[in-house]
Amino acid sequence: MTAETTATTPAEATDTPSVLFVCVHNAGRSQMAAAYLHHFSEGRIEVRSAGSTPGIAVNPAAVEAMAEEGIDISAAKPKVLTDEAVQDSDVVITMGCGDACPFYPGKRYEDWALEDPAGKGVESVRPIRDEIKARIRALIAELLPADDTAATK
Repeated sequence: MTAETTATTPAEATDTPSVLFVCVHNAGRSQMAAAYLHHFSEGRIEVRSAGSTPGIAVNPAAVEAMAEEGIDISAAKPKVLTDEAVQDSDVVITMGCGDACPFYPGKRYEDWALEDPAGKGVESVRPIRDEIKARIRALIAELLPADDTAATK
């Protein structure tokens, strides 16, 4: 590997787009979004998630709602948001983290206004999950326009 290659971010080195999902606790919305993107992109998009103030564990209602979709996030752990995670991502999608998310020029930022599933039961989390799923499908179609087969599954 040349020095020029090692100086690039993982996304630049492989032409694989990378997405970072950020919410406050990294215990609900960002975990569901990351799981859907990982599942539907089948490894064609690098996926990260983090929280500005990470919780202790992933929301059990989010785990249950995703299990209904055949996606297991029970082993996921909330992670702290780092500058490096933002720098290494092409797209940063925030979900209510406000000003806690660092800003770097040249990054694509989106804010997804989604209800926080914290403290809610699975019946209240399902509509949030379904909205995230629809947004993930649209995101995949944007990031992988020539190969959108995963977005239609």
